[in-house]
Amino acid sequence: MTLERYDVVVVGAGPAGSAAAIAARLSGARVLLLDRADFPRDKACGDGIAADAIDVLTRMGVHGITEGYPAIERLRLVGPGGAQVSRRLPRVAYTIPRRVFDARLVEAAVAEGADLKRHTVRRLFDPGGGVEIDGRFHAGVLIGADGAGSVVRRALGIAPNPPGHLAVAIRGYVPTSNTGEQIIVTTRRRWPAYAWEFPIGDGTANVGYGEVLRGVPLSRAYLLERLKTLLPGAEPQSLRGHHLPLSTRRPPPAQGRVLLAGDALSLINPFTGEGIFYAVLSGALAGTAAALGPERAAPSYRAALTRRLGRHLRHSGVAALLSRQPRVVDAAVEAAARDATVFDRMVDLGLGDGVFDLRTIGRIISRIGHRDPAAT
Repeated sequence: MTLERYDVVVVGAGPAGSAAAIAARLSGARVLLLDRADFPRDKACGDGIAADAIDVLTRMGVHGITEGYPAIERLRLVGPGGAQVSRRLPRVAYTIPRRVFDARLVEAAVAEGADLKRHTVRRLFDPGGGVEIDGRFHAGVLIGADGAGSVVRRALGIAPNPPGHLAVAIRGYVPTSNTGEQIIVTTRRRWPAYAWEFPIGDGTANVGYGEVLRGVPLSRAYLLERLKTLLPGAEPQSLRGHHLPLSTRRPPPAQGRVLLAGDALSLINPFTGEGIFYAVLSGALAGTAAALGPERAAPSYRAALTRRLGRHLRHSGVAALLSRQPRVVDAAVEAAARDATVFDRMVDLGLGDGVFDLRTIGRIISRIGHRDPAAT
């Protein structure tokens, strides 16, 4: 069988993969985008799309992604001890079901000239001179953007994230009268853990609950019970669960001709569980680097990731470590309620590529021990 040859083959057509395909095409590469599913398809997720993710796509010429979905202007955060803050977001966010969001990105990749094929990748082989995929396709550079259970990552011999660096969540949809406020309710029970309600704008909201795994499997019934406890009255439909490999245990981003992006690279914010911004950004960086060819792809990608996200990932990792203490989170929420700048810094760190400054840290420290309300 004659292999179909491409400069760049992207495995996984989610946000990271589609962004990679678009970026590689913009750089002139011949690109194949593989996914095991047809689009549109559902994907378990909180569906929250931050402004930073839209920025990445806009810079690549992708427009209309948010069409039909109203901007969400406010965020309410409830701390594990009961402290609350509700403020206008520094930049609007959106809630777009992944069935819609991912399909729009795939359409953009195809419109840019990427070939899209439905194919389940099972075997990768590098005989020298390129990567062969299941004896059918040949890649000058391969990008693994195939999610938390990445086949490409396993083929590189990289183990999944261990307990403490992996979260699990369940999500569904409910009717709601909430049209303009994202809600996050944290809890001390099995902390770090939280429930969310993200209104879509059509009379429904994405709701869910997630927590960090500690080596003990969590049942669907347990996750649903916690969701209903933190969001009383919620009776979600279309329930699905998913794993979130946290960025506190990232593998090497590149080995030889193979690059990893998005969830396959464990790019999930450990502070909030957000991953769409990381996915489209890392995908775009991977696609641009891959188009440079097999000799330059890996070092260029590593350098681009470090330059673009290195400082932020260090700050988010430290924030995640400190926030393992519920009293620190309550102090941060109280500081954000008193100071809009602290709130904005927290949002930028959790949804984009922001960092903490000394003033913000000082404001949070000043609130530690200020109160100790009953646990939720």
